[in-house]
Amino acid sequence: KVMVETGKSLSELASEVTIYPQKLVNIRVENSMKDKAMEVPAIAAIIEKMEAEMAGNGRILVRPSGTEPLLRVMAEAPTDDEVNYYVDTIADVVRAEIGLD
Repeated sequence: KVMVETGKSLSELASEVTIYPQKLVNIRVENSMKDKAMEVPAIAAIIEKMEAEMAGNGRILVRPSGTEPLLRVMAEAPTDDEVNYYVDTIADVVRAEIGLD
């Protein structure tokens, strides 16, 4: 549909997409806590703060593993330094609040 609407080929559309560096960190947590992590005020607050700092220039995803007692923290940002900062900052708070390591 987009190809028809824009008159562009798939390769032309794909060339307009910027691929950002990505980092994923898995944090061991109690199985009972992995689905409740977003209810922990400090975790919700740091994610909100990092998203505000990012200002729409990248993305953050924090989610429980479907099969293991893990919380997955992922970010994409324009530079490796930024992506490391976002993931490491969130992961530090998650570890301090509910991490097992």
